[in-house]
Amino acid sequence: MTTTTTPSTIPTEWTRDLTSRAERHAAGKALRSNAPRSSHGEWAPDPERPDPIGLLEESNMTRLENLVPIRYGRMSMSPFAFLRGSAAVMASDLAKTPVSGIRAQLCGDAHLSNFGVFATPERRQVFDVNDFDETLAGPWEWDVKRLAASVLVAGRQNGYTAQESKQAVVKAVQRYRES
Repeated sequence: MTTTTTPSTIPTEWTRDLTSRAERHAAGKALRSNAPRSSHGEWAPDPERPDPIGLLEESNMTRLENLVPIRYGRMSMSPFAFLRGSAAVMASDLAKTPVSGIRAQLCGDAHLSNFGVFATPERRQVFDVNDFDETLAGPWEWDVKRLAASVLVAGRQNGYTAQESKQAVVKAVQRYRES
């Protein structure tokens, strides 16, 4: 049996007239006033920031209780392991950061370990996100910021200098922009 979609069930944002690439580029550039690029470079905790431990405990409500200590043990192994396991904390923090208003379907947990190399049916190799268990619609900036944070933390953990880590972050963000 096949299912058909009637025009009334198609979201209106999928059916509206699309503007030209140049118009979309100009509109996107205009949205920078909502969140200038310079606003993304620094972060300070919100004075009313929720308790990070409370956020982690809340995220455990849907986990198997006997596995939570194992999870915490893994998270305590390194700063990068903590970053990997604390998506809820970062999501809470990112929710208070400036955004342009452009939304996308996010990975939701865009750290380095959630990317990998795949073979296409045409036998080409591509590098892309390989974990979508936390995907959600949201501000595109969130995935980029989580990826950038993970590059910085991984660089520090692996003995790279501050300058080398910064260069890696800049390159990762640049490649995201160019993709």
